[in-house]
Amino acid sequence: MRLMDVRSDLAPTGTLRASINLGNPVLAQGTPAAPSGVTVDIARELGARLGVPVELICCDAARESFAAMKAGRADICFLAIDPAREQTVAFTPPYAVIEGVFAVPAGSPLTSSADVDRPGVRVGVKKGSAYDLFLSRTLAHAEVVRGGEGVTVFTEQQLEVAAGIRQPMQAFAAAHPGVRLLEPRFMEIQQAVGTTRTRRDDTLGFLRRFVEELKANGFILEALRRAGQRDATVAPPVSAAIDVGQRTGREPAREPAGEPAREPAREVAAQGATGQAAHCAEPNQ
Repeated sequence: MRLMDVRSDLAPTGTLRASINLGNPVLAQGTPAAPSGVTVDIARELGARLGVPVELICCDAARESFAAMKAGRADICFLAIDPAREQTVAFTPPYAVIEGVFAVPAGSPLTSSADVDRPGVRVGVKKGSAYDLFLSRTLAHAEVVRGGEGVTVFTEQQLEVAAGIRQPMQAFAAAHPGVRLLEPRFMEIQQAVGTTRTRRDDTLGFLRRFVEELKANGFILEALRRAGQRDATVAPPVSAAIDVGQRTGREPAREPAGEPAREPAREVAAQGATGQAAHCAEPNQ
């Protein structure tokens, strides 16, 4: 498949529409009108490779980004790899790894992450987040309580535990002396580029190799550093023997032929009625 075929498959409108989750401060920062961060940098670089303009569709939560992809409003998204999402989204190998941690009141009898899964323990999570999906599958005794933010529902309902991403959870604990974090992490969150599972094999292979190249050449590391996210970890390389076929159950793809010289990416803002960059609509669920 030629690059022009990948372009028409991945960006059929002629613009690469990338869903950006501003609710994850490790991966995206700024405002809908002026987003920044590693996911924004990856989207712009992919647009440059394809030679198409980039539309950044900013969302407030992973569930909104997922809904945009599922509804066909976005061509690519940036989400944590999760079995529930893989039913709809085809993921690349991860480009970054972050950690999920628990927070508890300072006087809590819980001393380790392993202590959380017990009767009578309620865990506040951000609805639809990677750690919501993970804890909903894995907790056998503790109760998951969902809200707009895990720390908000934890505070408002005086829950026993809050769950979240390490960096913002550290900031929350630092700002609230009556809260401490539990170690070790309860999960490793693998962040990847996603697209619909209806894409052609060669398109999925192109995306996979694109992500592996950005990890290998230092692009991801530099993007994380520019964003001030020095605690985030670049995901390790995936073995060349592992191809997209093993993620999709289809035959591995070949490299697109006839790749033209790169041209600078053009970018258009996702405009709402007020002229500001539009947020994804809240899913009806």
